[in-house]
Amino acid sequence: MLGRFLELSLATDDIRASVEFYERLGFTQCVTSDVWSHPYGALTDGRMVIGLHQYRFASPSLTFVREDIARHIASIEAAGIEIAFRRTGDEVFNEVGFRDPAGHMVTVLEARTFSPADRDRDQPSLCGDFVEYSLPARDFRVTRQQWEGFGFVALTDEDGMELEGIPWRHLSLTSDHLNLALHAPRFFDRPLLVFTAGDPADRRARLAALDVPFAADLPADLDRGRYAMIESPEGLAMLLAPG
Repeated sequence: MLGRFLELSLATDDIRASVEFYERLGFTQCVTSDVWSHPYGALTDGRMVIGLHQYRFASPSLTFVREDIARHIASIEAAGIEIAFRRTGDEVFNEVGFRDPAGHMVTVLEARTFSPADRDRDQPSLCGDFVEYSLPARDFRVTRQQWEGFGFVALTDEDGMELEGIPWRHLSLTSDHLNLALHAPRFFDRPLLVFTAGDPADRRARLAALDVPFAADLPADLDRGRYAMIESPEGLAMLLAPG
């Protein structure tokens, strides 16, 4: 229904500062098209793409691409989804947006907005290996059902559990191009980009040497010897977990 994952779209007030931040972390710029009239950049670590838009919108948004999206809006509505916005027609770049049951924005575009970067999936950023994009959700069952309807597969039959190396209630959902997860809002009330690395101390030292600021507080008092968190200029939380 959604097509192929494109990017995690973020609104930024200063695209230059945002681009420089992700480049400092070791992300690579992609070649973007001119479909957007506002300043736009896309950066990747080989597994996740961050789309930076100097434009006000409901951010962050999980953004997908499906050809002829205008023709498929009826099937989205037939699944019980309320459309939040739609821009369709022969003279505009077609896009449609809605929120999942937990309130997270999802956008579907008619075509790609950048060319893939020449970046190997096994060449991680300084954050480590991207593992998943974790969303706060009060009702795992309802949110899980909708994402399963989009083609994601839950990795457990339970409604969230503590997995090895992930000491919080957690439900992983996988697909061909993106791994999602659900976590309880009491653990952290915002989405999290989760990365892992085998040597957390070395990773923190390398980031600190580049003057990357770390968050003062960690979700649910996680062990500071094993975990760290940084926040992007757009307010995106990035959790650095042990591998």
